[in-house]
Amino acid sequence: MSDAPPPPPPPPANPYQQSPQLSPSDEKLWATLIHIGGIFFGFLPALIGYLVLKDRGPFVRAHTATALNFQITMTIAAIVSGLLTIIIIGFILLAVIGVLVIVFSIIAAVKANQGQPYTYPLTIKFVS
Repeated sequence: MSDAPPPPPPPPANPYQQSPQLSPSDEKLWATLIHIGGIFFGFLPALIGYLVLKDRGPFVRAHTATALNFQITMTIAAIVSGLLTIIIIGFILLAVIGVLVIVFSIIAAVKANQGQPYTYPLTIKFVS
């Protein structure tokens, strides 16, 4: 038996340590999932993705910010359309917004999966 002291414990984890960068394939995967998630859950996937992944790579940051801007814009449009259901035009606008969200989110997801940038049309820029 040796009289050597036991090895020192590992240093404590740094809670302020930056997260490692995502690989390009992981960035494309997360960007694609965030765009598709907007179809089902509105702005929540884009908001969560932006807050969690924005520092993990420039590609995923750009796509999450773009998706968040689009989803916030469509949420505002849906609220206004909901108020306009008092007159018939609100029902038509809600249907149009639903179709726009589905179509543009699928296009954005395909572009993200291909590794290409995408900017949604009809979007107010809230987050950059």
